[in-house]
Order: sequence, then structure tokens, then C-alpha cells
Amino acid sequence: MEVRDPIHGAIAVSPEEVAIVDHPFVQRLRNIRSTGFSHLPFPGATHSRYSHCLGVMVLAGQAFDSAYQGWELPTVVRARFRALLRVAALCHDLGHAPFSHSTEFAMPSLGALGISWYRPDAVSDRRATHEDYTIAILEHTSLRDAIAASTDFTARHVAALISRDVEVEDDLFVVDGLDHRRVLSQIVSSELDVDRLDYLVRDSYYTGARYGQIDTSWLLSNLVAYPFDGRVSLALDFAAIYAFDDFMIARHHMFLMVYFHHKSVAYEELLKRYVLAEGTDWALPADLDAYLSVDDISLEHHLRTADSEWARRIVERRPFKRVLEVHGTPADVDLSEQALRLREAGVDVIHAGSTGKLSRYNVFGQKRERAPQIYVLERMPGLPVENVHGLQEASKVFQRYADARRIARLYVRPEEVGEARGVLGLPV
Repeated sequence: MEVRDPIHGAIAVSPEEVAIVDHPFVQRLRNIRSTGFSHLPFPGATHSRYSHCLGVMVLAGQAFDSAYQGWELPTVVRARFRALLRVAALCHDLGHAPFSHSTEFAMPSLGALGISWYRPDAVSDRRATHEDYTIAILEHTSLRDAIAASTDFTARHVAALISRDVEVEDDLFVVDGLDHRRVLSQIVSSELDVDRLDYLVRDSYYTGARYGQIDTSWLLSNLVAYPFDGRVSLALDFAAIYAFDDFMIARHHMFLMVYFHHKSVAYEELLKRYVLAEGTDWALPADLDAYLSVDDISLEHHLRTADSEWARRIVERRPFKRVLEVHGTPADVDLSEQALRLREAGVDVIHAGSTGKLSRYNVFGQKRERAPQIYVLERMPGLPVENVHGLQEASKVFQRYADARRIARLYVRPEEVGEARGVLGLPV
């Protein structure tokens, strides 16, 4: 089978992959927009998680071919690893709720999903994420059987490349004493993964924003599977370090200028008001059979029939209007006092904040220890490696963008914009 894609051209899908692509939980992603409410400020951004997942799948195969160039793996093992990586890339977003990240706040507790594949120390009473739903779908639905029937690996192996919390009970990833799970997982999810390489270019294309234009082919061609301390990790040749810097900055700016667009955030806040309001009868189900039917179409239909000001404002495109916006570090940006002044004046205000940080290696300047290291290899073409560095040490971009960037906003009803600006002492 071949799928035509505006980003990657012709995407070949093997006969073994067709049964997985055609599974209802994968097809469900056709009805989940990739960028939530971004299609309102950016009318072209109506693309789906389905097209994104197909794009990630094709990039995963290319990343594998580049990283393992020169590796002498048994033919069967090489084919299995490559096929497994492509399926994991295809399935990595199965659990997304309607409007993608916009409704993740409404997910049930992790325990409600009944996942047994996680390590005991990874199980808690926290709220579930779309990744948890993905693992639950792989564990508890017929997709598990479809993968087993079509491949020589299991849905649990697929889940292991999507989440580091999944335990694997066999040694499928171990070859000649080296564990390859880390590098395969990093290709799917890391600081330099094919998920980001696809969505940045794809979202840039459909929104019309140019921030996401990156040198994908050069980054992919410089990936290396690097053995270290019994495990194989993802590495990047130093020749591509500046392309990596550009990639990281592009992602950072896409968040600030596209994903955090003030109109998108306004609609997200209205949806949150609706879902959390007393008497609202909409919720994300933990039951996966029910979840299969929950998508953008079903939520939009529900909103159209709901007796709620917040639902009507979403449906009729009458959002609250931005009255004040400030940018800075989280410590410097605080509109709580201004929001309180508006409330005391009888103005209904939405106080929203969006925080963007460059890297998972940095959380307000602190390194996340759980993020597996990506290495940078210094060497002349065709010669052995001379020096090895951690990615955050080799690239100066982490230091330059160490601080998180926060956008704080106040929104009010359109008819109260003038009053609100007067209360805040702003020009009317």
C-alpha cells in the first residue's frame, strides 16, 4: 500500500503494517486534529494525528537506516528492529483525546486504565496522560492481537519503545550482550526524535508559520547508534550540531508563536471552564471501547447541543478577548494582582499562562535525570571517534535558552474589554 503525503511524498506501507494501519484505534486518529484549536487562528491547520503518525513512521525507518549504517546485525534482527520501530512510531499517539493536548486535563486517574505493563515504581495516583492511554490501548484492545498476528514481536515490545516505564519480560532487544532498547526508544521519543522532526515541519506547513522549517535530512543522516556501557544509545555526529541547535530553537519558537497563540489558548480555557463546570455531563472515559468513539467530531457535536455559555462561545466562535499579555521568565511574569483587580470590579476574567522551555534536559535550569543521554561524536569523516560529549554539553543552545519563557494573559468578555482596560489603567 502507498499513502501520498504532502510532507514526505509517497509513504510505503508493508502488508504487515496494513493490518495495523487499518485498525480502528489507528483510524480514529483521522478525527483528532494535531494542533487542538490552532485551526482557528491558522485556518490551514486542520491536519490530523493520523497523517502525523504516518509521517513519524516513515522518518523512524530512515532514522534506523542511518543510525545502524555499518552495524553488522543478523538479517532477521535488523528487519525485526526496523519493523518494530516503525510500528512504535505509527502507534505513539494512539491515546490522544479530542483536540489533542487541549483536553488532557480531563483525563481520569492512571489507575482507572488498568495498565499492568508499567514498573511498580511508575504507578501512582496521578492523572493519566495521552501516553498512558496509548499503553492501555496496546495492552487491552484487539490492536494487541493485530500486532501479534502481523509481526514477530508483541504489542508490549511496541509499548516499551513508547514509554520507558514499560517492563519487558524477555531479551528481544539484547544482541551480542548489547541492549538496543534505549536507542530505538530515543528515536521515537527523546530530545532528537522523529516525532518532533515530523510535527515541526508538518505544523509549519499547515499553519503557514515558518518557524518549524528545519534541516530534517541532515539531522537524520548524521544519527548514530552508539554502544556505551552495555547499552546502545542515540548519538549525533558533530557535523550536525548546528542543525540541531536550529531544530531546538525552531521548536521553542513554534511553541511560543503558534502552539501558545492567544486565540488558541482562549478557546482552550473556555473548554476547560465548560468541562469543569458543575453539571457538565461530558468526560473522557477510562473504558477503551467507549474511548474509541471519542474524537473531535463527537466533542464538537456535544458542544453544539450543550446548554452552556462556554460551549456556545466555542461553537459560535465568540471567545473571551485578550486584554493584557506579558512575556518573561516564570518568576518575573505574574498577573495575579491585575486579575484580582478585575474580579473586584465585577469583571469576569480568565487568567491563563503558557510556559515554554527549550529542553527536557532543563526544568527551570535543572537537568532531568530520567532523560537518557544522547551523545555527540567528534571525528573526521571515515575515521574513528576522537571525543564523545553529552548533547547538552556539546550544544551551547541549552545554556543560551536555559530559562523557561512564560506568556501570561488576561481575557475578558468582548463587551467588557473597554471596562477592563480602564480598571487596569491601560489605554482604551
